[in-house]
Amino acid sequence: MSRLFAVLLLTGVYVLTLGSLDPLDLLGGLILSLAVVVALRRLLYDEEPSALGGRALAGRIWHFPLFALVVVWEISVGTWRVAQAVTGLEPLHSPGIVAIPIGERTPNGVAATALAITLSPGELLVDIDERRGLMLIHVLDATDPDAIRTRYEHFYERYQRKVFP
Repeated sequence: MSRLFAVLLLTGVYVLTLGSLDPLDLLGGLILSLAVVVALRRLLYDEEPSALGGRALAGRIWHFPLFALVVVWEISVGTWRVAQAVTGLEPLHSPGIVAIPIGERTPNGVAATALAITLSPGELLVDIDERRGLMLIHVLDATDPDAIRTRYEHFYERYQRKVFP
């Protein structure tokens, strides 16, 4: 996707959101769209292939809905687990902190993982230990840390890596 097309597309979305074709609104949308494309050029375009894993913008956009759907699913499951714990239907077995390896995640990938983790109730990013390459996550049930690490690695490899490497 060319930068010009991205600017025009964003300007079109801006104008549709406003519901106005006033020349000043068009100009404002054009300036705002240009600023967004310039500010996010490294994220949107393959200017640094090693950091982006060679993923083009179109591929990221294609895979994003599945990533978002899985995050919504994790939020739903987390909400259910917290509701069970709060109501006493399922007692807390062993809440604790689990170390999750950062692995091949870029800084943007770590941020996306942290956001996805923190959005899900019952799980919270506590710290990122860059020296050791670990994310420290607080979970409601830390009885099997290896299963939790496997779940996060599966989430990253299957859904997140294609969007936020």
